[in-house]
Amino acid sequence: MRMNFGYRLPFAGMAFAVVASMGAVAAQAATTCDVHAFGAKGDGVSKDTAAIQAAIDSCSQKGGGTVVLSAGTYLSAPIVLKSNVDFHLDKGATLLGSPVQDDYKPITMFGEPDVQPLVYSLQAENISITGEGTIDGNGSGWWEIARQAKKLGKDAGVLGYHPRPKLIILDHTRHIRIEGVTIQNSPMWQLVPYYADDVVIRNIKVLAPADSPNTDAIDPFSSSNVVIDHVLADVGDDDIAIKSGAVGSAGPNDPSRNITITDCTFLHGHGLSIGSEISGGVHNVRVERIHFNGTDTGIRVKSNRDRGNDIGNFVYRDIDMKNVRYSIIISEYYPKQLPAEGEAPKPMTRLTPNFHDIYIENVTSENSENAGVIVGLPESPVLGVTLKNVKIEAKKPMLIGYAEVNGENVKVTVPEGEGITKQVGSKVNLK
Repeated sequence: MRMNFGYRLPFAGMAFAVVASMGAVAAQAATTCDVHAFGAKGDGVSKDTAAIQAAIDSCSQKGGGTVVLSAGTYLSAPIVLKSNVDFHLDKGATLLGSPVQDDYKPITMFGEPDVQPLVYSLQAENISITGEGTIDGNGSGWWEIARQAKKLGKDAGVLGYHPRPKLIILDHTRHIRIEGVTIQNSPMWQLVPYYADDVVIRNIKVLAPADSPNTDAIDPFSSSNVVIDHVLADVGDDDIAIKSGAVGSAGPNDPSRNITITDCTFLHGHGLSIGSEISGGVHNVRVERIHFNGTDTGIRVKSNRDRGNDIGNFVYRDIDMKNVRYSIIISEYYPKQLPAEGEAPKPMTRLTPNFHDIYIENVTSENSENAGVIVGLPESPVLGVTLKNVKIEAKKPMLIGYAEVNGENVKVTVPEGEGITKQVGSKVNLK
């Protein structure tokens, strides 16, 4: 059922993005398993995989507890987190991914050929990753492979020619807390709750060089009841990308839903994205008090005819941007942004994106290259976009086509001409 909230307070009284259960904190923390007691060296040279895994297994088998990495560098191949375990990295502790590619065994992940992530959980519950330490994917060698493959014309992207490890995947896992740590330098996506439920990600940093390929910071994938709060992301791809189902998926796919993102700072990266692979849909996302500086895009909702579904009920509020390339992109043409001139409608399918009910309030953007685009498909226009108190200063105007956009106190300033260009199929009512 489509909402029509106009200018009233969106989602008032809705109980979405529920604060995650503190059961994710291993309440059984009376049991402490120091990895050194299981033979770990922490010298950055010896491979500590077996010792770390033994500590995790022991704590989980005893009903739960805390696995502790004290200060040091723990070189490791992939490890598996188990239920009721708090994986705790003290200040000065680094879990460093092995640079040996053969340590990451081939697996099937997300229905495609892939390789093991460095940190994995499967059908577990009450898991936390905490402390002031660092999980480092040691991804530079993998990035170079991706760059070379791209030069050769191979698909070095998502699940492509040469699979690369993700850093942390929480697969069909629930009651999760990730707090305090730094996550960095993944070969590919860094933190992926996959079909996860009840997730809190708070007070962490996610880092990678600006030119590192596909190093998304946080990608909730078909996940529910997710809180992302006080995160600093400075990466080479999406700072956040909410996903749900692959390109061309035959289905069924679960949606991502009930997601709250608050008080975050995004530097390098492609912005706060919903999409592009969202063939399960995305429902009920609230975004508040976000700061963008030097990001490729600020607000971005992206899909296409081969990867969409029901996508809507989003609130963006109290957001500031500086020096971004695009302020707002809402496009059903990803990876392009606009249709070909005179494009005719195509038949509706299960994967046709249906964007609706997107509320954007109290947004400022300074020194943007492009104000952005709000563009739907001829057969599936974007419906119910509301802009309120939006001020964008850009070099190029905002383009609106096949979209219904209403609002008040909207000002898009460009060096010459009008700040908003209305294209075919646009219904714009801005006061």
